[in-house]
Amino acid sequence: MLGPVILAASRSDKMRKLVSAAPVTKPVVNRFIPGETVDQVVPIVEETVGKGLELTLDVVGEDITTPEQAAHARDAYLELIERLKDLGHGAKAEMSVKLSMFGQSLDGGHELALANVRPVVEAAAAIGTTVTLDAEDHTTLDSMFAIHEELRKDFPQTGCVIQAYLFRTEADARRLAANGSRVRIVKGAYKEPAEVAYQDKSEIDKAYVRILKILMEGEGYPMIGSHDPRLIAIGQELARRAGRKLDEYEFQMLYGIRSEEHLRLAAEGHRMRVYTAYGTDWYGYFMRRLAEKPANLLFFVRSMITKN
Repeated sequence: MLGPVILAASRSDKMRKLVSAAPVTKPVVNRFIPGETVDQVVPIVEETVGKGLELTLDVVGEDITTPEQAAHARDAYLELIERLKDLGHGAKAEMSVKLSMFGQSLDGGHELALANVRPVVEAAAAIGTTVTLDAEDHTTLDSMFAIHEELRKDFPQTGCVIQAYLFRTEADARRLAANGSRVRIVKGAYKEPAEVAYQDKSEIDKAYVRILKILMEGEGYPMIGSHDPRLIAIGQELARRAGRKLDEYEFQMLYGIRSEEHLRLAAEGHRMRVYTAYGTDWYGYFMRRLAEKPANLLFFVRSMITKN
């Protein structure tokens, strides 16, 4: 299995240097990450909304080692929100944040991450949009869910992400569906041990469907994070059975992957949100995209061969 190997490489400084130095890397990275600065991503926002799509924007970066770096990450999101305010697209452009960027893994990290993310959520609400808390490895989830619950007291539209491959997720989904949360469901992209997560793809897919059914039948707002045609079709059928209107759930896919499918779903009247990452610390994000799907790795390898 190449996925776990690539995920391990995403944490390797040696591999980071090797991949970053490869001449072909930048053009391939641009397929998934359209820019490094707010100025570079603003035209992408305008273009995407102009196509009838929506976005969730992620300032990439996870390896935070000091409170100062966490504050810098917070400020990067506040800068983004200020630019989104000028564009005036409201909830068509929301944000996704990883609490690790806001200091979650540091000493006192839970309180630090909450203190850093709150002003971002406040600023987002002030311009008519919201924030979704991304899921990371299983050791961080109790903290993430607690911060999500705290933020929803004042900002009930704050979303969170759940990962189908974790054994705990069905119980998490029932709780979140019952309290009316916005929830993005994904398969999961971190290397997790067999003690806490399904390892077989078919078992992960089955869990995804079970969990999505819980969300569709609940009181919240499901966000279907998948590029899998079969799961997309199942999501549509589960929504129909649950009596949900087209604006009562949405699909989410990554920038640069299955772009024609983005447009097809939007043309059918579905809400289709494109997960769009930008920033200079792209390595970890890029490697997880390669790990998630063999076709992404083949695309990268083929590019390296043809460039040499």
